[in-house]
Amino acid sequence: MRVREPSLFSRLVIRVGLVLLIGASILITAAWYYGQTAANKTYDQLLRGAALQIADGITQTNGELIVNLPPSAFELLGFAERDRIFYRIVGLDGKAISGYPDLHLNDDLLAARHSPELETTEYRGAEVRVITVARALSDQAHSGWAYVILAQTTEARRTLASEVTQGAMLIVGIMVFLGLVGTYLAVRYALQPVTKLAYALRLRNPEDLTPMQTVAPQELQPFVEAINHFMTRLDQRVIRLQQFIADAAHQIRTPLTALSAQVSMLDENRMSQTDRERTERIKIRTGELVQLTNQLLSHAMVIHRSGVIKLEKVNLVDVARIAFHHTIPLTVDPDMVISFEAADPSLIVNGDPISLREAIANIISNALRHGAISRLDVRVIQAGQRICLEVEDDGPGIPPEKWDQMSRRFNAMSPKAGAASGLGFAIAAEVALAHNGLLRFKEKGATGFTVILDIPCAGENPS
Repeated sequence: MRVREPSLFSRLVIRVGLVLLIGASILITAAWYYGQTAANKTYDQLLRGAALQIADGITQTNGELIVNLPPSAFELLGFAERDRIFYRIVGLDGKAISGYPDLHLNDDLLAARHSPELETTEYRGAEVRVITVARALSDQAHSGWAYVILAQTTEARRTLASEVTQGAMLIVGIMVFLGLVGTYLAVRYALQPVTKLAYALRLRNPEDLTPMQTVAPQELQPFVEAINHFMTRLDQRVIRLQQFIADAAHQIRTPLTALSAQVSMLDENRMSQTDRERTERIKIRTGELVQLTNQLLSHAMVIHRSGVIKLEKVNLVDVARIAFHHTIPLTVDPDMVISFEAADPSLIVNGDPISLREAIANIISNALRHGAISRLDVRVIQAGQRICLEVEDDGPGIPPEKWDQMSRRFNAMSPKAGAASGLGFAIAAEVALAHNGLLRFKEKGATGFTVILDIPCAGENPS
């Protein structure tokens, strides 16, 4: 089973699309990280400012701490409307003097004396961001450190990070979409020379095997050169094949014709009965050899012209009439009734007149040799959008169960053929196929057995 390779277009689009998707994933991840960092930095600054303001509001008078919670500190944190705020103020003796006494109990507060400490933890079932700020206090009665522990839930910062990430995803998504559309259009435009090259090859005359002069991009030049090299070699082979067929037709037909003439000139009156029987067999075998040789050469010619010769509009009536006159021998039995009829003097098909003439001649020759007893009718008629050449004879015909075998090469034609076999129907079937037609048979009826060459009218499926 032949594996179908993907097109260059799909390969390029898929690969560029994968690069864009990988780049988009990296950008979205970077945007998520940036959103998290920006949100934490923004709200950490607010949290730090609020904690420092609360710390600045702690004073000591005669050894007693006085806590003044500034409203502005909570106003800063109020920008995050959905977040909750927790705080604890630790006095000089290490005991909580205000706020939530269970907030951040087990942490070492000494590190906050150097700089505010920030961390993320969990409090009362919610994730919180906690900052610890230390403030040194001293008076005549007592001195020491007071601590402000301020916590804020992280809903607002998660929302901000999500909004930043979604915005980045939207922008990246738009850019990826535009990139894919641009890639599709660019690749389609870039591959146009390939389509043009294929179109130029398709329109090329089958007989034209000269090198192509189509302008192609640099990447396609090796391909064009390979095609030109192949066509040059093919042209040389076709020339040699044509020369061989011409030589074979001349070198084989001439001595066979002479041999047939010499055999026919033998004087049988001076021969014995045995010699006359041998001479008759020689005549039969010589005739069969001439027929088979002509059919082999005809078959070679038909195969060569099929797919090479460009079909043209031809009058099938004229072609059939020429084949009829060339095939009916002058020595035909004078008692045999032979007729040619055409429903219309001009029935046009798209075809090769030489191949059609060979096909029709072989059908008529088969009818004469293996079918007709006293009557042979050749008709050209039109049936709808089809033109049919019918060859009818009053012979025994071919049984329907053997019709599918008749187009095979070297198949016996009928009981009348004896040892003879040939290529007549095989040639006709190949010509019909090359003309988008078919060779078919009509069962023997009251009038006789009919072989039909069925071809579309001109304009239907032209080559």
